Amino acid sequence: MINISLKIGSMLVLFNINVLSEILRPRGVSISKVSLYDPSTEFTCFDGLRKIPFKYVNDDYCDCHDGTDEPGTPACPNGVFHCTNAGHKPLNIPSSRVNDGICDCCDASDEYLTGNCSDTCYVLGEEARQQAKQRAELLRQGGELRQQLISRGKQMKQEKLSRAQSLERDKAEAEAVKKEKEILKQEAEAAESVALEAYRLVEEAEREKKQEEEKAQEQQEAFEHFQLIDSNQDGKITAAELEARQTFDQNKDGVVSEDEVKFFLGIVEEADWDHFLAEVYPRMKPFFMMEKGLFQPPSEQKEEDDAEHNSDQENPEEWGEEEEEKEEEEEQPEDEEKEHKDDAEQVDLEEDETKQKYDAATQGLIDDADKARADFESAERALRDVERELKHLQEGLEKDYGPEDDFSALDGECFEYSDREYTYKLCPFDQVSQKPRSGGAETRLGSWSGWAGAGDKYSAMMYDQGQSCWNGPQRSTYVDVICGLESAVTTASEPNRCEYRLTFTTPAACRAEQPLEPIPHDEL
Repeated sequence: MINISLKIGSMLVLFNINVLSEILRPRGVSISKVSLYDPSTEFTCFDGLRKIPFKYVNDDYCDCHDGTDEPGTPACPNGVFHCTNAGHKPLNIPSSRVNDGICDCCDASDEYLTGNCSDTCYVLGEEARQQAKQRAELLRQGGELRQQLISRGKQMKQEKLSRAQSLERDKAEAEAVKKEKEILKQEAEAAESVALEAYRLVEEAEREKKQEEEKAQEQQEAFEHFQLIDSNQDGKITAAELEARQTFDQNKDGVVSEDEVKFFLGIVEEADWDHFLAEVYPRMKPFFMMEKGLFQPPSEQKEEDDAEHNSDQENPEEWGEEEEEKEEEEEQPEDEEKEHKDDAEQVDLEEDETKQKYDAATQGLIDDADKARADFESAERALRDVERELKHLQEGLEKDYGPEDDFSALDGECFEYSDREYTYKLCPFDQVSQKPRSGGAETRLGSWSGWAGAGDKYSAMMYDQGQSCWNGPQRSTYVDVICGLESAVTTASEPNRCEYRLTFTTPAACRAEQPLEPIPHDEL
């Protein structure tokens, strides 16, 4: 195709030899708007506010408020100049850039006065056409892989549906089993409770009897001490009788003082048997026990501990050797098998003691109740497992995996990308995390929130509610999803504090309907 242009006054006349037609249009006007620039009539501003003689079009003076009368000059600040760019993509630029010495149009039409530019549209058009072909080939190959992902996703969805239906049946069965086991448990526990109640009454009676015997024995001991102190056998304990016994010399000065006597008798001067049993003897008992060597006051025990500690300090070498031996003993690994054996023996011993405690019939009821409880817990656990798996499947079936479940096959997969400092891990529909390459804990950068593309919602993913930054907001990650022949994270950055951005390529994003850049063409 051959284009020939001639300048006639303010008019640019273009000839197309192939079609033998003549198209007259002012400089900077696209073919689609030629009908609005008719030289045979007055020109009407596009805003409809004014009409001017056609000779005023492109006269380097702005007559229309909307700048439509000066498409080919920089006279109007809001004017628009159209670059034909034959062989490449047409382009609209502000009229203010016309003849500014900068090449904005590849066909050099915006610099018709300066002459600084040359026509590069053919070269740029070739590059653009090659890029468009490469892009088309990428979409073609990616589209084939996407169909494979769609088929795989549909198969996975069908498997999930089948599994969900199976789990619904398993859930109904598990609920029935749980209900049955619960009834059996209640019946076994009721029988066990009746049998144990009889034993409880017997045990309570034995405990009360033992308490009475202990009380009687303590009263007997108290009475013997009462008679021992009551030297004149008048049935009363007096201060003089207490002063005569060194047992009550608390400070060990050889004399039972008046204060020491008052400690035992209190505000009374003498105590009969009832008062002695209720008030006096409880204060005396520790001293009788010390006298027999059955009780040691805390202060004396502390003195012995201090003395032992001081003795150790006096012989630091021996102490050090003992500590080393102790540490060596602690460092020696314990035989785990022996520990388990000891634990098992302890459990068996406790079970034997329990079995010896009850008769065979009662023990049988207890064993039945234990088994019923274990069976119920097992049934309850099985139901929880089924419900947990079913909930997970239902959540997966409710997720938006794309217009044709394009991204379904990516659920459950994870993709890593490493830069100089961190390794990023993207698990689609789950979460994004970051881990230092030098080692350290993993940081969650966000959990799946949904699709977030502006025009095409499936062009971006959003992950929010990540771990909080130090003294800052919760982390979040925006993932650009673009067409690629393999699923991979290709870039990672942190454009703002605690806000991350990843680029994720995948065949699932290679949709044929997504808009392509137009292939450059010649324009008359």
